[in-house]
Amino acid sequence: MVDPYWDPFDKDIDVDPYPVWRRLRDTEPLYHNEKFGFYALSRHADVERAHRSPKLYSSAYGTLLEIMGPEPLQSNLMIFQDPPSHDTLRGLVSRAFTPRRVAALEGNVRKICVDLLEPLVGSGGFDYIQDFAAQVPSRVISELIGVPEEDREEVRKTIDETFHIVEGGGMANDISRQAATRLREYFCEQIDARRTAPRDDMMTALVEAEVPTENGPRRLTTAEAGAVTNELVSAGTETVVRLLGWMCRLLAEHPDQRADLVADPSLVPGAVEESLRYEPPSPVQGRTLLDEVTLYDTTLPAGSKVLLLTGSAGRDERKYPDPDRYDIHRRFDSHVTLGHGIHFCLGASLARLEGRVAIEETLRLFPTWEVDTDRAVRLHTSTVRGYNNLPVVV
Repeated sequence: MVDPYWDPFDKDIDVDPYPVWRRLRDTEPLYHNEKFGFYALSRHADVERAHRSPKLYSSAYGTLLEIMGPEPLQSNLMIFQDPPSHDTLRGLVSRAFTPRRVAALEGNVRKICVDLLEPLVGSGGFDYIQDFAAQVPSRVISELIGVPEEDREEVRKTIDETFHIVEGGGMANDISRQAATRLREYFCEQIDARRTAPRDDMMTALVEAEVPTENGPRRLTTAEAGAVTNELVSAGTETVVRLLGWMCRLLAEHPDQRADLVADPSLVPGAVEESLRYEPPSPVQGRTLLDEVTLYDTTLPAGSKVLLLTGSAGRDERKYPDPDRYDIHRRFDSHVTLGHGIHFCLGASLARLEGRVAIEETLRLFPTWEVDTDRAVRLHTSTVRGYNNLPVVV
């Protein structure tokens, strides 16, 4: 039998990577790709352990294979930072995502969903991603953070451009870089505007926040506050869009389970968790070893690039019985789709709220639908997997 091959840039593998990942778990739990110079961990226990070991598995060198290099990135993004700088920024921003504050958003999230879906009743069909799923999290996070209403759609489209990929180079290309630059400049301008004209929004809170240092408290720079804002808007949009797209398709493929949700909406939170496990929106995360480590009788030197296969971990039969079966009634204690440890998704509670409410309202207004798979358009990057367009017939 030919040895298994996997890399995060291969679109053909990405259509259904699970058979390859199963072979990696069984035969090469520490996989080495010589072509792109990385190792990969595919078993749940190994992926979870790496997430919980930031002093060994560093994010400071980048978490996307195409940008990972021998030196730490000079970035203000939390996702590309290790402690203590990561912890300082996270501590500031986490105040905006307290359980009470997130719970208070439910009414607004539901209104946004209803406003988007009700006009589509009787239409015969629509694009579930572009007409609905992409709009919900963008509007929610933009309002929370303070993006002016007239700018929100342009910001959403620019975020989409940051995920533009080219063959063999992933997101390391001019279109993606230029979109990222536009976002960074836009949010820095917004932060500067809050310095002279404060508002009741998160950007103003970031401007006014004080960071503790050895020499006393200091304010965030415009670059720091702008980067945090950019990161929250981008991450707060992308994950939920892909989650909703996967749930739309999965429930169409499992009409009996969809009928269970229509009959009993209290099952929706469990369906959200099962969908996150079964089809994670971000199935791959990169780390760089800060020290040598021995895994499966192989010593990896410091500086090695290690990809954590979250998507594989969610289908590991060592953790989940019958893992390739989608089952909204499944009972399990945890998954690694939203991360673990210090980089656990900051907006996880908001993502779960948006996912639950969006599916509840979808099922209320459209208890049945079919996906037009011939016109569906996939999104594939080295770290994101899902749909850009998902036409449905209702």
